[in-house]
Amino acid sequence: MEPRLATPRHVRFETPTLPPMGYTMFCLRYADECRARPMFRGGLVRLTGERWAILKQINQTVNRSIIPDEAELSLGVEAWLINPDRGDCNDYAVTKRHELLDRGWPSAALLLSEVVTGGGKHHLILVVRTRSVDLVLDNLTPVIKPWAHVPYRWVRIQMPNQLRLWTTIDRGGE
Repeated sequence: MEPRLATPRHVRFETPTLPPMGYTMFCLRYADECRARPMFRGGLVRLTGERWAILKQINQTVNRSIIPDEAELSLGVEAWLINPDRGDCNDYAVTKRHELLDRGWPSAALLLSEVVTGGGKHHLILVVRTRSVDLVLDNLTPVIKPWAHVPYRWVRIQMPNQLRLWTTIDRGGE
């Protein structure tokens, strides 16, 4: 039996909840991004050296390629765009997810999540689920961190087996 870590390694999904309206609009615009794609054989992704390098490269490239810009509201809902010249946290997160999907990563391992920053601002990040730990790719830092080590209050996350559905998060993890 594996020893229990002091901090939880994986997000534990709690109560089903509605997705953000921005995500619903994103799925209407980019339907292919919101469909399930198969997992690697054996369940969660094994984090190899090559996959770690890909995560770091995509996180860095996307963080540098989009000029930070506050969201513009379209009909009261901000548009989430893939690879815009300028954008906010939503655009960074969906672009990183898109790039990983293009490289063959399974959709169930790439979950968008809404958190609240220390300043009280709602913020979108990408959670990458691996066998060893769930990792956060975030436009506010170049460092990829385990989910339990980011300084945020967790609000909701996509469900891995039904991407159009979201769930609240049990902060205790597993």
